[in-house]
Amino acid sequence: MTGFTRGNVPTVSTWAIVVAAGRGERFGERKQYQPLGGQRVLDWAVRSARRHCDGVVLVVPADAVERPEPGVDAVVAGGATRSASVRNGLAAVPDDVDVIVVHDAARPVPAPGVWERVLSAVASGAAAAVPGVPVTDTLRTVDGGTVDRSAFVAVQTPQAFAATALRSAHASRGEASDDASLVEAAGGRVEVVEGDPINLKITTTADLALAEHLCR
Repeated sequence: MTGFTRGNVPTVSTWAIVVAAGRGERFGERKQYQPLGGQRVLDWAVRSARRHCDGVVLVVPADAVERPEPGVDAVVAGGATRSASVRNGLAAVPDDVDVIVVHDAARPVPAPGVWERVLSAVASGAAAAVPGVPVTDTLRTVDGGTVDRSAFVAVQTPQAFAATALRSAHASRGEASDDASLVEAAGGRVEVVEGDPINLKITTTADLALAEHLCR
């Protein structure tokens, strides 16, 4: 499926994996199911994925896999780690898909420009594209001494990948905090594109309150 255009970004066959399998240990409960703007947190993430992709796979906790989930093409159970959960999602993505986007359900605030930028970077030849925002706080090492923050960005999702690069990176069944790290370790070129500060990750109840404001 090629040759059509979504927004200003020429696209090929593109699917998203929305990772919503977390246990919510830091939040205190499963944050992906918390109410947000009349919906659940994960519903906002799924809606963004649906707007930019042809298909959506939702990865949920194993005990929630039988629940009906609107707006997705497949629901699969997560694994013991984030990387394992993404691999479970990958297994549900059709083999002929060209581009795969991995997005955390914990980032529910719509940021369409971010989606378009990561997809455009992969369309231009990057094996992977990640959104990054400048680090504004002063950074120190634990042992003392400041670090030049200009050399760092805070990485977000959605992260877009050439499907072959993502599948190959996960074939070794490695573990990492994000999928771009696995692709980079396998020799793929990772491009950092402009992220968006409103594309926050919900970790605490204060984050959820801010997301409620932003989603209005």
